[in-house]
Amino acid sequence: MIGITLTADQICKAPIEVRRWIEHEVIAGLHLAPQASASSSPRSTRPTICNEDEIAAIFGRLRGMPVALSVLFEFRKPGINFGDPPVKSFRLMDILHNSKLESIEQVMTGLDAIGTALADLRGDPGIRFCDFDNEGHCFLAPQTQANIAKLWHEIVVRQQMPADARREPLLRSPGLGSNGL
Repeated sequence: MIGITLTADQICKAPIEVRRWIEHEVIAGLHLAPQASASSSPRSTRPTICNEDEIAAIFGRLRGMPVALSVLFEFRKPGINFGDPPVKSFRLMDILHNSKLESIEQVMTGLDAIGTALADLRGDPGIRFCDFDNEGHCFLAPQTQANIAKLWHEIVVRQQMPADARREPLLRSPGLGSNGL
């Protein structure tokens, strides 16, 4: 056996085929992707569609869990349409890199927390937030991805508003005068 050490810079500058091969070897070596046998049939499970209220509830359940929130909000990005009916495809290595987490195990921990929050919310332990393939991809329902993007946008817009504008709906509550008293 021969071992080779590569720097992050060397990997980034490598041809795409080499980077994909390295990604595949790392994921396979860590036993994170399910291994499909040649005789096994394709999986028929589909990721669940989560509406806006469910995504907001999942977000609420994940408060205080920065790893899970980092992973959840990586799905705000468009992803790649794949299959029929379509799903959104995301590379686990991209989620790892973009979320600035330290390991693929943290990405998987975040995905597990999201899945558990959804299962608890719906009262169905068999429900699937996302699905995976043996090449290190994560698949999400397009509607779920769109609803995560909407929630992210609402949070970012709310944080960018001046403090007075964020309180404005409270000042217009029934029974309060126009000056909030």
